[in-house]
Amino acid sequence: MPSDQVLDVLVQGQPADFPVPSGVYAERVTAVQHYTDRLFKFRITRPAALRFRSGEFVMIGLPNAEKPVFRAYSIASPSWDEELEFFSIKVPNGPLTEHLQKIQPDDTILMRKKPVGTLVNDALIPGKRLYMFSTGTGIAPFASLVRDPETYDKFEEVILTHTCREAAELKYGEELYELCMTDPLVGEFAKGRLRHYTTVTREPFERTDRITTLLRNGKLFEDLGVPPIDPESDRGMICGSMAMLNETKGILEGFGLEEGANSKPATYVVERAFVD
Repeated sequence: MPSDQVLDVLVQGQPADFPVPSGVYAERVTAVQHYTDRLFKFRITRPAALRFRSGEFVMIGLPNAEKPVFRAYSIASPSWDEELEFFSIKVPNGPLTEHLQKIQPDDTILMRKKPVGTLVNDALIPGKRLYMFSTGTGIAPFASLVRDPETYDKFEEVILTHTCREAAELKYGEELYELCMTDPLVGEFAKGRLRHYTTVTREPFERTDRITTLLRNGKLFEDLGVPPIDPESDRGMICGSMAMLNETKGILEGFGLEEGANSKPATYVVERAFVD
């Protein structure tokens, strides 16, 4: 019998060749794509027993130490996907990302078994329009949600905003939008209802400004041809840096929105889990 600390787990039908802590899956990397010197995505096999809600996150790590470092990563694939996708930054001296950015197909990723998070449809009361405010890799939970039919059952219009430093860093979101338009499961829902609004902050672009500035001066609504945020009809989700979270929270509350949670759904939610 395995001890309370170590289990003999199966990875693609073969026993793992290292001890895996109790409560942890060991999964195989199936694909890796690098976008810039700061951003990459990867996909791994999905444990048969894993159940999660689109928008939740898990703790992932690498089997490269006696006590692996785990960090919170939003699952970027929808709950129906046969694999799990993650979108990550690269940090030269990050305890995890310094090594994670070097993974290759067939490498092993460790993942704790319990998914959690507040960026889920259940934490919002129904509305007409859903805004998803993201910066950098904060788009990851929304990559899950915009590919989930439940999102379009609950909202008539979904506005995905994505702000990055440079235009090249918008590529993941651009690919995501195109995928939604052609996806056989959600394409019919997303067409005409999913809108992708991009901005950059450090180089010339169609829109060079922070999303918070565009919210405050009203240009976001002008560009989209929609009225300002109304708590009777509009809902919000926020994922980004702590500074962006706090600023956007204040703006949404200024419009009359109230923060919700799994236990008490309301008109906007935020995610406070970050990768290193």
